Amino acid sequence: MLKIAITKSSRSLLIFEAMPHRKTTGVIAEHHVIKSAFLKREVKVDCYLPMEAGSFTEISLLLINDGQDLVTMHFQHLLKELYDHNEITPLMCVGLHCGHDRKNEYATAKIADYKGRGTKAALHDQFVFEELLPFLRTRYSMYFFKEKSYAGFSLGGLSALDIVWNYPQEFTKVGVFSGSLWWRDKDQDADDFDESKNHIMHRQIREGKYASWLKFFFEVGTQDETADRNNNGIIDAIDDTISLIDELIKKGYSQESITYLELQDGRHDVPTWARALPVFLLWGWGSKL
Repeated sequence: MLKIAITKSSRSLLIFEAMPHRKTTGVIAEHHVIKSAFLKREVKVDCYLPMEAGSFTEISLLLINDGQDLVTMHFQHLLKELYDHNEITPLMCVGLHCGHDRKNEYATAKIADYKGRGTKAALHDQFVFEELLPFLRTRYSMYFFKEKSYAGFSLGGLSALDIVWNYPQEFTKVGVFSGSLWWRDKDQDADDFDESKNHIMHRQIREGKYASWLKFFFEVGTQDETADRNNNGIIDAIDDTISLIDELIKKGYSQESITYLELQDGRHDVPTWARALPVFLLWGWGSKL
């Protein structure tokens, strides 16, 4: 089976071919509730594992914010299709359901936005490292993962990127779907607003350290939104993503370490992300890599 993701401008075609490996006949979905001392709430967590996960000597871990969206898109079936065609290597996917205070938990942990949102983002980080990961290792007796990666949708994508960027020693890849990369520390209507300076995630990359092993996957739909603040004919969601990719390139990341998927007619919604997820999974864990 052949999968092709058509990218924009200098970002090239991605082509995946299946290679033989241990065949998996299904996907197990297990549901847990973790009482978080940091977030002061119960966090629903869905774990998706290959049917024969216990027999694999190496398995990768993918954390995904907004795990409730995975339920909506029938993620278990999506994974099963990939395994049935021998297209991806063993992967444990963990969907973290968001809470009612999503705009404070899914944000940039070190810098609040111009409305003061993001007050619980650092606590969300602590939940991931000090509660979620220990739980997974104990519950599934998986004390070592081949690699760890993180992904998310919209604000959840911003959060995933923020965590991977600030804890690069923990991760290898990040997936950002319709990421809220507009997140800024100044109102765009302010007289002194400067999009080259006031986008928080862009600035973190510009001022941060280069980690050579990191790889980045970005997805945006051409109908993700209609806003075009600089009137250049390109919606802000695409503009913000491409400008962030430019920051990564300036930091030293090669074109090969960054993938940009622009979905024609793609929207800021679960059906669009469901279209993009197989491309992401093949990109990161395809049998031929």
